[in-house]
Amino acid sequence: MSDRFNFDRRTLLGAGTATLATLAAPGLVRAQAPTTIRIGGTGGPHSQILEAVKPVAARRGLDLKITEFSDYIIPNAALAAGELDANSYQHKPFLDQQNADRKYDLVSVGLTVNFPLGVYSKKYKTWAEVPDGAQIAIPNDPTNGGRTLLLFQDKGLIKLKPGVGYSPTVVDIIENTRKFRFLEIEAAQTPRSLDDVAAAAVNTNFAIPAGLNPTRDALLREDPKGPYVNLIAVRAIDKDKPWVKPLVESYQSAEVKAFIDKTFQGSVIASW
Repeated sequence: MSDRFNFDRRTLLGAGTATLATLAAPGLVRAQAPTTIRIGGTGGPHSQILEAVKPVAARRGLDLKITEFSDYIIPNAALAAGELDANSYQHKPFLDQQNADRKYDLVSVGLTVNFPLGVYSKKYKTWAEVPDGAQIAIPNDPTNGGRTLLLFQDKGLIKLKPGVGYSPTVVDIIENTRKFRFLEIEAAQTPRSLDDVAAAAVNTNFAIPAGLNPTRDALLREDPKGPYVNLIAVRAIDKDKPWVKPLVESYQSAEVKAFIDKTFQGSVIASW
């Protein structure tokens, strides 16, 4: 009687220990739930690339929830407000300007791609055909408008005040011998302006959805080795969170680079 009791007691204790061990190690019966990351990007190439990042990130334990935006202002506002965990659509001069103007505390955690800005026309096939006094549409935000003016200066078409940095405005033009008239409009509207102006400077992420091929259609094109490489931004308080590194590594993966090279054929350049 005593021996049987001891046997049953040992058996029950052993079964209980196994059950507790199973409960203490749920990874033995199911995979750890992925970490959800809310990330935003502007429509077009930025969001397309994030869709290519998504399956790569999933293998690193991240579930990307991608939100697409139609302008440059709201993605940073949403990130600063905590409605996003990260965004991927802007270069550092723009981020720096947004932080300064709006008192955000957003930081870059990794480089992504470069979109060399181009100047397009529906009326002229070469820049040499564009007449003196022509109206040129440019983005109205300080960094991309300034970026366009720097492109015009680099091409010898205008001259800007010394020391204007990366954000010159039309009032900083000190020489404009061909008397170009610069029309400042929202960046997302520049492709639509091509019906009304002689030419327009269009950011590549808006040019491609509008059917413009930067490598074929641009009359003028920016040097891709400038300061305008895009980045992944997060709130400064989140920069050391455990999900940040796998997110950046997922973006900067061989699979994503191959997608960029194949899909955009040099219009968008992987820059990490």
